[in-house]
Amino acid sequence: MMNRRGFIRLGALGSVAGLFAPRWVLAGGIEEKLNTPLAGGVYYTKEAPGRWAKKVGGHLPTIETQAGAGGALQVRVVTSHEMKGYEHYIVKHILLNENLEFIEENRFDPMRDKAPISTFTLASYSGPLYALSMCNKHDVWINGVGV
Repeated sequence: MMNRRGFIRLGALGSVAGLFAPRWVLAGGIEEKLNTPLAGGVYYTKEAPGRWAKKVGGHLPTIETQAGAGGALQVRVVTSHEMKGYEHYIVKHILLNENLEFIEENRFDPMRDKAPISTFTLASYSGPLYALSMCNKHDVWINGVGV
């Protein structure tokens, strides 16, 4: 259950992202897309952890890819974060394409899920992939990988 402050934070994040996303999407490769002026303030990266510098290890998602059957791409997103019930947990993972457009998401139930691990199967995909990891206390973290 999301509290009022969390709901307002997500709404503000969406509004700010809508204003700056076109410039972000037009940026070059993975590093350029991750390290915009928004990094370290609206969202966080390894290189721009902002006020959460000591939280990188437990919040930055890792992305593993593997060729699957029939040309499908298997994607595994893991955040090394404990799930402490609704007190402190990873809310969800969001998978984005090379243009930072939504592909799929996986929401977590902190009372049921033991670890924030998501698996996605993409019928056919090549190019950069990005994963967002959303913590209920330490905001949104993004990482990318080339496929």
